[in-house]
Amino acid sequence: MRLLVIDTALGACTAAVFEDGLALAVRFEPMTKGHQERIGGLVRDVMAEAGGGFDSLDRVGVTVGPGSFTGLRVGLAFAQGLGAALDRPVVGISALDALAASLDNAAGPVAALIDARRGQVYARLFTNGSALGPDEALSLDEAARRVAEIGSNVALIGNGAAVLAEAFPDLKFARIDDRVAPSPEALARLAAAADPAMHPPRPLYLRAPDATPPSRLPGQPRQPAS
Repeated sequence: MRLLVIDTALGACTAAVFEDGLALAVRFEPMTKGHQERIGGLVRDVMAEAGGGFDSLDRVGVTVGPGSFTGLRVGLAFAQGLGAALDRPVVGISALDALAASLDNAAGPVAALIDARRGQVYARLFTNGSALGPDEALSLDEAARRVAEIGSNVALIGNGAAVLAEAFPDLKFARIDDRVAPSPEALARLAAAADPAMHPPRPLYLRAPDATPPSRLPGQPRQPAS
Protein backbone atom coordinates (compact mmCIF):
# COMPACT_ATOMS: atom_id res chain seq x y z
CA MET A 1 0.00 0.00 0.00
CA ARG A 2 1.27 3.45 -0.94
CA LEU A 3 -0.02 6.31 1.17
CA LEU A 4 0.45 9.99 1.80
CA VAL A 5 0.29 11.25 5.38
CA ILE A 6 -0.37 14.86 6.36
CA ASP A 7 -0.11 16.49 9.77
CA THR A 8 -0.77 20.16 10.51
CA ALA A 9 -2.56 19.80 13.86
CA LEU A 10 0.33 20.61 16.22
CA GLY A 11 3.76 22.24 16.16
CA ALA A 12 4.98 20.99 12.79
CA CYS A 13 3.97 20.64 9.17
CA THR A 14 4.45 17.08 7.92
CA ALA A 15 3.96 15.42 4.55
CA ALA A 16 5.35 11.99 3.76
CA VAL A 17 4.88 9.15 1.30
CA PHE A 18 5.26 5.55 2.48
CA GLU A 19 4.87 2.27 0.64
CA ASP A 20 4.41 -0.96 2.61
CA GLY A 21 6.00 0.67 5.64
CA LEU A 22 9.01 2.05 3.75
CA ALA A 23 9.53 5.82 3.67
CA LEU A 24 9.85 7.05 0.09
CA ALA A 25 9.90 10.77 0.87
CA VAL A 26 9.51 12.75 4.10
CA ARG A 27 9.21 16.45 4.91
CA PHE A 28 8.92 17.56 8.54
CA GLU A 29 9.15 21.25 9.42
CA PRO A 30 8.57 22.45 13.01
CA MET A 31 6.33 25.54 13.04
CA THR A 32 3.68 27.07 15.25
CA LYS A 33 1.90 28.85 12.40
CA GLY A 34 2.06 29.06 8.64
CA HIS A 35 0.88 25.50 7.95
CA GLN A 36 -1.53 26.69 5.28
CA GLU A 37 1.27 28.30 3.29
CA ARG A 38 3.61 25.29 3.53
CA ILE A 39 1.50 22.14 3.23
CA GLY A 40 0.92 22.39 -0.52
CA GLY A 41 4.63 22.78 -1.25
CA LEU A 42 5.60 19.93 1.06
CA VAL A 43 3.09 17.57 -0.54
CA ARG A 44 4.33 18.56 -3.99
CA ASP A 45 7.91 17.88 -2.94
CA VAL A 46 7.30 14.45 -1.40
CA MET A 47 5.19 13.30 -4.32
CA ALA A 48 7.87 14.38 -6.79
CA GLU A 49 10.58 12.62 -4.78
CA ALA A 50 8.55 9.44 -4.35
CA GLY A 51 7.71 9.26 -8.05
CA GLY A 52 4.71 7.62 -9.64
CA GLY A 53 2.40 10.62 -9.45
CA PHE A 54 -0.70 11.13 -7.34
CA ASP A 55 -2.53 8.30 -9.06
CA SER A 56 -0.11 5.86 -7.43
CA LEU A 57 -1.53 6.61 -3.98
CA ASP A 58 -3.86 4.09 -2.37
CA ARG A 59 -4.99 6.30 0.51
CA VAL A 60 -4.37 9.52 2.40
CA GLY A 61 -3.98 9.79 6.17
CA VAL A 62 -4.42 13.04 8.09
CA THR A 63 -4.38 14.07 11.74
CA VAL A 64 -7.79 15.19 12.98
CA GLY A 65 -6.78 16.66 16.36
CA PRO A 66 -6.85 17.46 19.11
CA GLY A 67 -4.68 20.44 18.41
CA SER A 68 -4.74 23.87 16.83
CA PHE A 69 -8.20 24.69 15.48
CA THR A 70 -6.77 26.47 12.46
CA GLY A 71 -3.96 24.00 11.86
CA LEU A 72 -6.01 20.84 11.87
CA ARG A 73 -8.60 22.39 9.55
CA VAL A 74 -5.82 23.17 7.07
CA GLY A 75 -4.67 19.56 6.93
CA LEU A 76 -8.19 18.16 6.83
CA ALA A 77 -9.31 20.42 4.00
CA PHE A 78 -6.20 19.60 1.96
CA ALA A 79 -6.48 15.84 2.54
CA GLN A 80 -10.19 15.70 1.83
CA GLY A 81 -9.82 17.73 -1.34
CA LEU A 82 -7.03 15.48 -2.53
CA GLY A 83 -8.96 12.33 -1.67
CA ALA A 84 -12.02 13.56 -3.56
CA ALA A 85 -9.97 14.51 -6.60
CA LEU A 86 -8.21 11.12 -6.68
CA ASP A 87 -11.20 9.05 -5.53
CA ARG A 88 -9.08 7.58 -2.74
CA PRO A 89 -10.04 6.94 0.90
CA VAL A 90 -8.95 9.46 3.51
CA VAL A 91 -8.47 8.21 7.06
CA GLY A 92 -8.39 10.34 10.18
CA ILE A 93 -5.70 9.84 12.81
CA SER A 94 -5.84 11.06 16.40
CA ALA A 95 -2.83 13.25 17.16
CA LEU A 96 -2.64 11.65 20.62
CA ASP A 97 -2.63 8.13 19.17
CA ALA A 98 0.10 9.18 16.76
CA LEU A 99 2.19 10.70 19.55
CA ALA A 100 1.93 7.51 21.60
CA ALA A 101 2.91 5.46 18.54
CA SER A 102 5.95 7.73 18.06
CA LEU A 103 7.56 6.63 21.32
CA ASP A 104 10.28 4.14 20.43
CA ASN A 105 11.05 1.20 22.73
CA ALA A 106 8.32 2.17 25.18
CA ALA A 107 7.78 -0.58 27.74
CA GLY A 108 4.94 -0.01 30.18
CA PRO A 109 2.27 2.69 30.30
CA VAL A 110 2.32 5.79 28.10
CA ALA A 111 0.62 9.16 28.48
CA ALA A 112 0.26 11.22 25.30
CA LEU A 113 -0.16 14.86 26.30
CA ILE A 114 -0.71 18.05 24.29
CA ASP A 115 -0.49 21.46 25.91
CA ALA A 116 -4.03 22.88 25.70
CA ARG A 117 -3.08 26.01 27.70
CA ARG A 118 -5.34 27.54 30.36
CA GLY A 119 -4.13 24.92 32.85
CA GLN A 120 -5.23 21.98 30.71
CA VAL A 121 -3.77 19.23 28.56
CA TYR A 122 -5.32 17.05 25.92
CA ALA A 123 -4.56 13.53 27.06
CA ARG A 124 -4.89 9.84 26.31
CA LEU A 125 -3.35 7.05 28.38
CA PHE A 126 -2.19 3.67 27.10
CA THR A 127 -0.95 0.36 28.50
CA ASN A 128 0.67 -2.22 26.27
CA GLY A 129 -0.39 -0.21 23.23
CA SER A 130 -4.09 -0.20 24.17
CA ALA A 131 -5.91 3.02 25.04
CA LEU A 132 -7.44 3.23 28.51
CA GLY A 133 -10.08 5.72 27.43
CA PRO A 134 -10.94 8.38 24.86
CA ASP A 135 -9.07 11.55 24.02
CA GLU A 136 -9.92 14.07 26.74
CA ALA A 137 -9.26 17.65 27.84
CA LEU A 138 -8.09 17.44 31.46
CA SER A 139 -6.95 19.90 34.08
CA LEU A 140 -3.32 19.46 35.07
CA ASP A 141 -4.45 18.17 38.48
CA GLU A 142 -6.70 15.54 36.90
CA ALA A 143 -4.06 14.55 34.37
CA ALA A 144 -1.50 14.09 37.16
CA ARG A 145 -3.97 11.95 39.11
CA ARG A 146 -4.73 9.76 36.10
CA VAL A 147 -1.06 9.32 35.28
CA ALA A 148 -0.19 8.46 38.88
CA GLU A 149 -2.93 5.81 38.91
CA ILE A 150 -1.31 3.75 36.17
CA GLY A 151 2.08 3.51 37.87
CA SER A 152 5.40 5.21 38.49
CA ASN A 153 7.00 4.05 35.23
CA VAL A 154 4.84 6.08 32.85
CA ALA A 155 6.46 7.49 29.73
CA LEU A 156 5.18 10.94 28.77
CA ILE A 157 5.18 12.19 25.19
CA GLY A 158 4.02 15.39 23.52
CA ASN A 159 4.47 19.08 24.23
CA GLY A 160 2.24 18.67 27.27
CA ALA A 161 4.75 16.28 28.85
CA ALA A 162 7.06 19.01 30.11
CA VAL A 163 4.07 21.08 31.23
CA LEU A 164 2.85 18.26 33.48
CA ALA A 165 6.33 17.39 34.73
CA GLU A 166 7.04 21.03 35.65
CA ALA A 167 3.70 21.41 37.41
CA PHE A 168 4.26 18.26 39.49
CA PRO A 169 8.01 17.93 40.12
CA ASP A 170 7.45 15.28 42.82
CA LEU A 171 5.96 12.82 40.34
CA LYS A 172 8.43 10.37 38.80
CA PHE A 173 8.27 9.34 35.17
CA ALA A 174 10.10 6.69 33.20
CA ARG A 175 10.70 9.08 30.32
CA ILE A 176 9.74 12.55 29.14
CA ASP A 177 9.67 13.16 25.39
CA ASP A 178 8.39 16.68 24.66
CA ARG A 179 8.36 16.45 20.87
CA VAL A 180 6.16 18.97 19.09
CA ALA A 181 4.40 16.56 16.72
CA PRO A 182 4.06 12.85 15.87
CA SER A 183 6.72 11.12 13.81
CA PRO A 184 5.93 10.52 10.12
CA GLU A 185 6.59 6.79 10.67
CA ALA A 186 3.94 6.60 13.39
CA LEU A 187 1.45 8.46 11.20
CA ALA A 188 2.09 6.04 8.34
CA ARG A 189 1.64 2.94 10.53
CA LEU A 190 -1.66 4.17 11.91
CA ALA A 191 -2.92 5.34 8.51
CA ALA A 192 -2.12 1.97 6.92
CA ALA A 193 -3.85 0.02 9.70
CA ALA A 194 -6.97 2.20 10.00
CA ASP A 195 -10.34 1.14 8.62
CA PRO A 196 -11.59 4.13 6.60
CA ALA A 197 -15.17 3.42 7.70
CA MET A 198 -14.17 3.60 11.38
CA HIS A 199 -11.70 6.49 11.13
CA PRO A 200 -13.29 9.25 9.02
CA PRO A 201 -11.45 12.54 8.47
CA ARG A 202 -13.54 14.57 10.92
CA PRO A 203 -12.07 17.20 13.26
CA LEU A 204 -11.66 16.08 16.87
CA TYR A 205 -12.46 19.05 19.08
CA LEU A 206 -12.25 18.53 22.83
CA ARG A 207 -13.29 22.04 23.86
CA ALA A 208 -14.75 25.17 22.30
CA PRO A 209 -12.42 27.55 20.45
CA ASP A 210 -10.86 30.43 22.37
CA ALA A 211 -12.14 32.94 19.83
CA THR A 212 -15.73 34.19 20.21
CA PRO A 213 -18.06 35.56 17.52
CA PRO A 214 -18.50 39.36 17.39
CA SER A 215 -21.30 40.76 19.53
CA ARG A 216 -22.51 43.00 16.70
CA LEU A 217 -22.39 43.07 12.92
CA PRO A 218 -20.26 45.59 11.01
CA GLY A 219 -22.07 48.96 11.02
CA GLN A 220 -24.43 47.91 13.77
CA PRO A 221 -24.51 50.40 16.66
CA ARG A 222 -23.14 49.37 20.03
CA GLN A 223 -25.67 48.48 22.69
CA PRO A 224 -25.84 51.01 25.49
CA ALA A 225 -24.20 49.91 28.75
CA SER A 226 -26.72 48.67 31.27
